[in-house]
This record gives sequence, structure tokens and C-alpha cells, in this order.
Amino acid sequence: MAVSLALRRLLRIRELEEEQRRLALEPAAAELNRMKSALAANVERERKGRALVAESAGSGELPDRLAGVEETRLAIRCEELLTPRIAAAEIEVAALRQEYLAKRVERRQAETLIRETEAQDEVESGRRAQQALDDWYGNRTHREPRDRKPSQGHEGESGGKAHCLLIRNRRSRS
Repeated sequence: MAVSLALRRLLRIRELEEEQRRLALEPAAAELNRMKSALAANVERERKGRALVAESAGSGELPDRLAGVEETRLAIRCEELLTPRIAAAEIEVAALRQEYLAKRVERRQAETLIRETEAQDEVESGRRAQQALDDWYGNRTHREPRDRKPSQGHEGESGGKAHCLLIRNRRSRS
């Protein structure tokens, strides 16, 4: 049985659905990575603010101390805002990834079904070709004895000559 047009359409639909899920996943994953990078930069900002406070405590510079306190406070506030957003983005990315992988499995199943059908068709075609060859050869070998003419005598010269002529005739036809 040949691969049906409907099965090929199904494969194409599965490919398109997989591509759509991948295109939805990529920007969500990129946004998650951007927020994680922002959180990492924020940790560095908080560390620098604390270092500025410690440095200004030794030097007595009040503006540096206030700037350090403000940097630390802003870093903490950013972390408070980013943490739940990152958690939500991770959940969204995980869901999108699951959808993508499910569509990928569906596409692969359709591909496997088509590949197996094509392999089965190839085996069946080989069988039909072999059967045709077997039929042709069988017809050829069964036809030859009917073409032979019986020998004239049972034994003796005339029977032997007729047999030799028959062999020569077969060789000249081949």
C-alpha cells in the first residue's frame, strides 16, 4: 500500500505545529535568560552598594554612604520584582517546552509511519518482481519440453541422430 496523501498532509501539519511551538519557545526562553542575567547583574549591584557603604564608613564621606545604601536598597527591590517574574517565566518556558516536545514526538511518529509504509511497499515490490521472474522462468522451462519432438526409434542410429539434432536446434535458438 502506498503512502496516502492524507498521511503526507498529516506529516506536514505536524511539522508546521512543531515549528510554531519552537517559535513560541525561543523568545520565551530568551526572555527568561535575560531576566536571569538581570538578576545576576542586580546581585553584583547590591555587592557594589555594600562595598561603597563599607568604604565610606572608613572615609567618613556621607554622600558615598547614602549612594551605597540607595544602591543596596534598589538592588533588593529589583530582586523582589525579578524573582516572581523569573519563577512565572520558568513555568511558562517549561509548559512551552513540553508542548514543543509533544509536537516533535507526533511529527516523528508520522515520519516513522511513512517510513515503515514505504519500506513495506519496497519489500512488496521486490516480492512482486521476484514472483514475475519466477513465473517467467517457470513458463520458459515448461514450454521447452513441449517444443521437443519425440525421437524416431527407441535405440539405434536414428534415435541418436534425432536427439543430437534436437540439442543442436535448442542451442541455435538460445
